Amino acid sequence: MKKKLLFLSGWLLLGIATLGIFLPILPTTPLVILAASCFSVADPKLYKRLESNRIFGPYIEGWRTKQGITLARKAIAIVIVWVLLLISIFVTQKLWLKILLTFVGIGVTVHLLLFKTRVTENKLEKF
Repeated sequence: MKKKLLFLSGWLLLGIATLGIFLPILPTTPLVILAASCFSVADPKLYKRLESNRIFGPYIEGWRTKQGITLARKAIAIVIVWVLLLISIFVTQKLWLKILLTFVGIGVTVHLLLFKTRVTENKLEKF
């Protein structure tokens, strides 16, 4: 029963994390790490697949090894957050929502900047 709940929780968290790629108000990295934790107990094969995934794998590895994420990944994440937020800000007519989205963007940007930056030994490894 415990493994089934962890398996379902892992998929739910991973689904929400995937949405977080496109919706800046959802925290992608912590959700991917939680999903990986669930899968590590419920389905180790699925955990290995998630760990080797080109999108989510580096976040899990950076957290597991405490090395962080590369500067390029930080920059891409910040640019994506602000592009999507600015589109939302320009589309909405409500001032309070524009202000809220601006603060969300500032919070996510600060969070990403405070996240440890991985120093790569390989000059070719950008992402």
